[in-house]
Amino acid sequence: MEKGMHIVVLAKMVPDPEGPPSSFEVNSAERRVVPRGIPPVINPFDENALEAAIRIKEQVGGTITLLSLGKNLSRAVILKAVAAGADASVLVEDDSLDQALLDSRTTATLLAAALRGLEPFDLVLCGRQASDTNAGVVGLGVAVLLGLPAVTLAQKVEVADGRVVVERVLSDGYEVVECALPALVTVSGEVGDLRYPSLQAIRAAKELPQRVVKAQELGVELPLPPWTETASLQPPSRERRCRLVEADSPAEAGEKLALLLREEKVL
Repeated sequence: MEKGMHIVVLAKMVPDPEGPPSSFEVNSAERRVVPRGIPPVINPFDENALEAAIRIKEQVGGTITLLSLGKNLSRAVILKAVAAGADASVLVEDDSLDQALLDSRTTATLLAAALRGLEPFDLVLCGRQASDTNAGVVGLGVAVLLGLPAVTLAQKVEVADGRVVVERVLSDGYEVVECALPALVTVSGEVGDLRYPSLQAIRAAKELPQRVVKAQELGVELPLPPWTETASLQPPSRERRCRLVEADSPAEAGEKLALLLREEKVL
């Protein structure tokens, strides 16, 4: 069962979460966060999922397909991810797929439709959540739409005897869960960082198969009613107050400062 297995990794392109906070603007009217001058990267949790897929491939063999969705996807970012150990990539891409306007349901529905075109597959891996929304909805949505068993928050993923064995992260440790293939697993950061591809691997990745699919080709009628709705979005309010402690000696200043801190319930 495992030999020649097909693993699909869902990879979302997001603004680099390591960018400075000043480069992100909260648009309260449109209820979304707008990045300014932030380069795109693969969602870090999806990179963890790709690393888990590569380890399975090294153990039991098979192929890895990277599946991404969006508008104007960066080929350089996709190339780097593929070069780490994938065998092919499929991009669901057209001008209607503005990442800022793609809600969880639309994203999950389009990805599920694209996955049907990649059948047969044995395992779907994705990050536990995306760094831009932190919703953690799309992976399980895909599993529901495809009728796949799903295991979340994996810190380790292995395949044996036609089943996937997952160590799930818990607040006080971990638990081991097994389920039959095909299945979907959401991967947590504890799996480890994605290996960095060599320059030779990046050059070789340019020759690997890459297919671009238009959203209209997937047979999904848009728009879809959303699963969730953002009621409001406001930037955090920051209030700063400064009080000058006046005293005739350091000891008196310390005593007054202690009293003020008690009044403010800091002490």
